[in-house]
Amino acid sequence: MLTYLALLAACATAPMPPADAVKDLAPSGKLRAAINYGNPVLATKDPATGEPRGVSVDLARELARRLGVPAELVTYDAAGKVFDALKSEAWDVAFLAIDPARAVDIAFSPAYVEIEGVYLVARDSPIRANADVDRAGTRVVVGRGSAYDLYLSRELKAATLVRAPTSAAVTDTFVAQKLDVAAGVKQQLEADAKRVPGLRLLDGRFMVIRQAMGTPRAREAGARYLATYIEEMKRSGFVARALERHGIEGASVAP
Repeated sequence: MLTYLALLAACATAPMPPADAVKDLAPSGKLRAAINYGNPVLATKDPATGEPRGVSVDLARELARRLGVPAELVTYDAAGKVFDALKSEAWDVAFLAIDPARAVDIAFSPAYVEIEGVYLVARDSPIRANADVDRAGTRVVVGRGSAYDLYLSRELKAATLVRAPTSAAVTDTFVAQKLDVAAGVKQQLEADAKRVPGLRLLDGRFMVIRQAMGTPRAREAGARYLATYIEEMKRSGFVARALERHGIEGASVAP
């Protein structure tokens, strides 16, 4: 909470949002924000308190402050579960990667952060480059419903996808099932390569993951306000300061 309060100084005098935007984004009188623990760039649990922390948490709380409503953080351990919860109207805003399959049901803001999707292999793997991955017989594990699952489902023509239940489980699934490649967020796989001996990341990235806020597609006034809000949060330095305060490396503020 202290981290979040430190980010407010430049935002204290923001104008009130339109009434129709408030109605769209907080129809129950509170802002229900879906927080995805599956992406450590966006959110993690505070080791001391167990509470959510991260750039997405800061953005959710600041949005609720501007709307004049309480923030209710609804946590998930995978992006796919966030998307599935849309069917039950469990949240009003969410933090997800922009993807055309999701955009059918979710109105996305402009991206606020860009991160890299990379591949991880065994140290002695014959796979040396990203271009070597899409070959017959290669098994690539991804987090079910993640941005890179959606992307690779479209892009890979010869390799076979294997789906772990969450992004955090990708490397353990890779090791347990003796698969050929793990795909995921660079920061997560870098941490896994330090945790599990005998692994290495391939050079470069196979995709750029553009993280945005989103709201259910029918909430047009809310979507317009989210777009304006995110652009201001980037322009004011709020997003950059949040990344710095939470110690996030390897992610950049989206243009």
